[in-house]
Amino acid sequence: MTVAPHTGQIVESGTPGAAEPARHFTWHSEDDTAAFARRLAAQPQLANAFVTLHGDLGAGKTTLVRHLLRALGVEGRIKSPTYAVVEPHEAPGLAPHATTVWHFDFYRFDDPREWEDAGFRDIFANPGLKVAEWPEKAAALTPPADLAIHIEAIDDTERTVTVHAHTAYGLHLLQGL
Repeated sequence: MTVAPHTGQIVESGTPGAAEPARHFTWHSEDDTAAFARRLAAQPQLANAFVTLHGDLGAGKTTLVRHLLRALGVEGRIKSPTYAVVEPHEAPGLAPHATTVWHFDFYRFDDPREWEDAGFRDIFANPGLKVAEWPEKAAALTPPADLAIHIEAIDDTERTVTVHAHTAYGLHLLQGL
C-alpha cells in the first residue's frame, strides 16, 4: 500500500511479506513533539506498554520522554538516565492502571549480566510504562516493543517520525495517535 508520507495515516510498512502497521509524522517544532506526547499520554493503554525510541544522538528522544512525563503529571526535575541506565518516575496520569514510568537509556549498556544484577527482569515483569532509548543495545533481553518510535532530525527543529506497532497492544496505541 502506498500512502503519502507524514499524513498520520496507518500504512503497511516493513520488510516485504512482513507488513507492520505504522504512522508517519513531521514535527516542525518542539511544540509538535509536546503535542504528540500529550496524545500518547492520553491513552489509558499506555500504562503498561513498552515503548522504544530510536534515532541518532540529538534526534529528540529524551525531549520526547520529558514531554511525555510532564503530560503524565510528573513534576520536578527530569534527568536523562544515560549514566544510571534507568530512572523511575511516579506518574499520577497513569493511574489507576499503574503509576510508575521506567525511563531506560541503554546507550552505555554493555554487559548482559547487568540486566540481572540491576533487576531489569523484575521491572519488565511488573506493571508500569517502560520507555527505552537505545533499545538495540539490550534487544536480546527486552520483550518486543509495543510501539517503536523512530525519530530523524532534519534540522535544528524539524523531525520526521515513524511509529511502528509491533504487538496487538501497540496497534491500539497507534490507532489512538
